[in-house]
Amino acid sequence: MRAEGLTALSRAKLLSKAPVLPRCAAKQLGHQRRHRSTATPDSKLAELSPRWLSDVKQRLGYCITWGLKPDQTQEAGKILQEIARDWRDLLAGREGFLTSKQRRSTFRQQVVWGEQDSMGHVNNVVYNRYAETGRVDWFLKLARVDPFNAEAWRTILTPKDLGLLLKSIRTDFKFPMKYPDHVSIYHKLGTEPVEGTDSFIMDVMILSEVHQRPAARCVEDCVLYDYRVAKKTPLRPFMLDVLRETWKLQEETKRINSQRVVALLDRVRKLEKDSWDREGAVEDLGSASS
Repeated sequence: MRAEGLTALSRAKLLSKAPVLPRCAAKQLGHQRRHRSTATPDSKLAELSPRWLSDVKQRLGYCITWGLKPDQTQEAGKILQEIARDWRDLLAGREGFLTSKQRRSTFRQQVVWGEQDSMGHVNNVVYNRYAETGRVDWFLKLARVDPFNAEAWRTILTPKDLGLLLKSIRTDFKFPMKYPDHVSIYHKLGTEPVEGTDSFIMDVMILSEVHQRPAARCVEDCVLYDYRVAKKTPLRPFMLDVLRETWKLQEETKRINSQRVVALLDRVRKLEKDSWDREGAVEDLGSASS
């Protein structure tokens, strides 16, 4: 975290002495000004760039470089500390992905050198393997959540009795991830499960730990298959109960973390308005008498 903070500060020091933000931050700030009085949390979040987290660090770095009072510096430090501790919750949690140790799919899996192709980045096929690994881990977590039916949840991943089949997968690549890195893989239900359904959609976020943003996103269409009769079969009542409860947790996680992100952005904006963006602001250039 200290290295990230220093990086943000070093970038900020390269800026002009005039009170002008970097283009990416200025664009985001302009959005906030246009909608500040009427925006709902959902509309504010809809405007966020995929790089909003790094933009926030850069904006804080600019405030610090411009010159903050001791209490303002302390507030900037608290914001950076919250980002360092909870950035996965702020990124994935606000979309409804469950990030707790008891519920998350795959945490900090190492990206190995051999997963790169001749172009020097992770091969596209590997992302589907990441998604598969995360899907298996996600269902194994359900076995812990529902210990009474733990064996059924575990065997759903094998070609015995009831099994889970991947009908289709769509993968959207966000940027060329490279070694070394780690990925955290998150799964969530794309739609609320209903009685009688034999399939369900799962959304996947493959998160780069180095860049702290999604390297890829997937949409999986999964089918429950009965190997004994060789055809699709509806979700069993205990499965439906657990998945419905999971859906409720997703919605609550999304609500809580969306509010956290909006509050964090408001705190950053307040620091800007109290420092370089206030009327009559003069940059603290230090003393030249020595």
